[in-house]
Amino acid sequence: MPIDSTYPKSFASDNHAGVHPAILEAIAAANDGDAPAYGDDRWTAAFERRTKEVFGDRAEGFVVLNGAGANMVGLALMLGRYDSVICADSAHIATHETGAAERLLGVKLVTVPTPDGKLRPNDITSRLDAIGTHHEPQPRVVSVSQVTEFGTCYSPAELAELAEVAHRSGMRLHVDGARLANAAAYLDCDLRAITTEAGVDVFSFGGTKNGALAAEAVVVLDDTLLHAVPFLRRQSLQLASKMRFVAAQLCALLTDDLWRHNAAHANQMARRLAAGAAEMAGVRVVHPVESNAVFAVLPEPVVAALKQRYLFEYWDRTAGLVRWMTAYDTTPDHVDDFLDDLRKALMP
Repeated sequence: MPIDSTYPKSFASDNHAGVHPAILEAIAAANDGDAPAYGDDRWTAAFERRTKEVFGDRAEGFVVLNGAGANMVGLALMLGRYDSVICADSAHIATHETGAAERLLGVKLVTVPTPDGKLRPNDITSRLDAIGTHHEPQPRVVSVSQVTEFGTCYSPAELAELAEVAHRSGMRLHVDGARLANAAAYLDCDLRAITTEAGVDVFSFGGTKNGALAAEAVVVLDDTLLHAVPFLRRQSLQLASKMRFVAAQLCALLTDDLWRHNAAHANQMARRLAAGAAEMAGVRVVHPVESNAVFAVLPEPVVAALKQRYLFEYWDRTAGLVRWMTAYDTTPDHVDDFLDDLRKALMP
């Protein structure tokens, strides 16, 4: 459904939001004459330095174009042709990337049912019987989403525990960090605490869902993997020729904690939305609101009425479960207007 002037603020996805003014300014500032292509420019160099400042000296950042591409490059660094990835059954790599891991990497995703999108150590150890068995793909990577597809967050301690189990079993830990900023804002920690210090090996850092135009990064913490990144990034069609315009966006996000400001505001708007909806008879909010996602169960006629005016997603149509997403530019008025219309739709 296209958005036009007849639709108010979208609650379907943070991807629907526009670009933050500071990031537009950074793009415009990078549009200053000629610059070398494919990352040999001062903006990309600045991003690489900033990556080390934010995530630690071991961190090496690589600019890519989109989240699925970041996941494929990051996973490809750690996988062979007969390997497998352990992930939650709701993981983005398993549900919303059109089989990219299977098609492009030729690996098997071993999915684990979880009620809240989060893997536990037992979820990993229960899938390790294949190790050493030549009839089965070999578990090589544990991949988690931060935040999860249910809007929940892994704490630093939870990630460290998963990393310990993975490493002890000869595997590595990958984090799909499309909303890494939202997790750090919720947990009130820095980005390093849920990546470098938690024992993560490779992760993506998402910008597009947090106010950027089109900007993601792969960050590698295991230096034994670094030699392959330039080649796999190019082969995966994730090497931007005019990379300065992508790098400039990431630099802007990592300057003066813009990433945190944007994410914390989106999270706050989600909490406002959830609190208001939970007070209404006929609405049941499910899953803890730990990021910028709200999941609620509504009667079908109410969903239909709201969808005449607002954009949002059914998460499970048979259960009446919907997902509402807020963004860096969602305002209290946007939320309150939505709640008013929800209240009206619930009236008999």
